[in-house]
Amino acid sequence: MYDLSKVVVTSSPHIKSDEDTRSVMFDVIIALLPALAVAFYTFGARALAITCLTVAACVISEWAYCRVMGKKATIGDCSAVVTGLLLAYNVPVNAPAWMPVIGGVFAIVVVKMLFGGIGKNFINPALGGRAFMMACWTALMTSFVAPHTNLSVIGSTADAVTSATPLAALKNGQLPDASILDLLLGQTGGVIGETCALALIAGGVYLLVRKVITINIPAAYILTVAVLTFLFPMGGQDRLQWMLSQVLSGGLMLGAIFMATDYATSPVTPKGQIVFGVGCGLLTVFIRYFGGYPEGVSYSILIMNSLVWAIDAHTHPRKFGYPAKAAKKEVQG
Repeated sequence: MYDLSKVVVTSSPHIKSDEDTRSVMFDVIIALLPALAVAFYTFGARALAITCLTVAACVISEWAYCRVMGKKATIGDCSAVVTGLLLAYNVPVNAPAWMPVIGGVFAIVVVKMLFGGIGKNFINPALGGRAFMMACWTALMTSFVAPHTNLSVIGSTADAVTSATPLAALKNGQLPDASILDLLLGQTGGVIGETCALALIAGGVYLLVRKVITINIPAAYILTVAVLTFLFPMGGQDRLQWMLSQVLSGGLMLGAIFMATDYATSPVTPKGQIVFGVGCGLLTVFIRYFGGYPEGVSYSILIMNSLVWAIDAHTHPRKFGYPAKAAKKEVQG
């Protein structure tokens, strides 16, 4: 016999889970660590220093905003740490140390907290910070050094010799000098956290196993870029080589796995997630082929972030037994 006196009646939802925002963010941090380890090996201690500075700027900015506004501190959920990591991964290792710090303040205060905090921002904070830095300091954000360049940890990098990235060659219709293996292992020029596709894929697999993300957005995004670049190579290049170079170069893996899948700025329906991923892929290829910048990942995700409300509205599942016309009116209303 059950003792009904011990039954607790509560309001919905009744499904309980041990997972919370903090545990999810810890999983994302763990998934990002392989890319940081490769960045440390490829670019030296400065990559780690820039990352730590950016994370600190994001955490302190969120704490200070909550303090000034008289709100409860939210840094305990570790979302600011994730934003700091992702923002640092989008910065060249030879960038001045003050630049990602300012970018971190902008990402947290303007993009995240002014809209209400975690879950209420309509664009990805790290990508918003990157776009801000790109608009303000374009030359610094597009200057890269070759792997294993000896850079000071925090000091000036004015004497560092810049190097072209694989995307720069692809933009001109040429295959990069780096091999496919170099692209997989991250032995090319680029921003701190985007060069090693293998490390990012490993982090993505971890997130899939932990059920932090689903395969919908990354698969739709990467496959769209792969199909388009295979069908329409530039400069008469070998289709397979061109496609692999496009997929493994730049920020595609970082964006598709870690940024496009952000809960607050991506669709909630499975069908909507596929539409979102395909849209990101289409825009990425369009910007890479016809835009002024070699890379299009960041802007494609930001554009699709602003369309999430429309995607969710038009991919909303119909209630069981509910007339299709009535369901459509409900969604539109």
